[in-house]
Amino acid sequence: MSKTYIVLQDNDQSRFIVEAIEQDNPDATVIHQPAMIRIENEGSLVIRRETVEELTGMDWDVQSLHINLVTLCGNVEEDEDQFKLQWND
Repeated sequence: MSKTYIVLQDNDQSRFIVEAIEQDNPDATVIHQPAMIRIENEGSLVIRRETVEELTGMDWDVQSLHINLVTLCGNVEEDEDQFKLQWND
């Protein structure tokens, strides 16, 4: 199985997203790099709107993820409730 990953800018907004990714993907690896945070996982990686909203206490639009997005690897499946990276078989 191949790894998927997402890289976000290292800022206050992204820290909540990274925390949500860790909650929803317990096997994911978080790598802090200068000015960036890379999160990788085998097979798939999901970011759930509900989890981010619970952590921030505010409404969160999944599309706002793109503001802090540096790069990603995997096929993207996105709707109003989640952003998912995975490799299609």
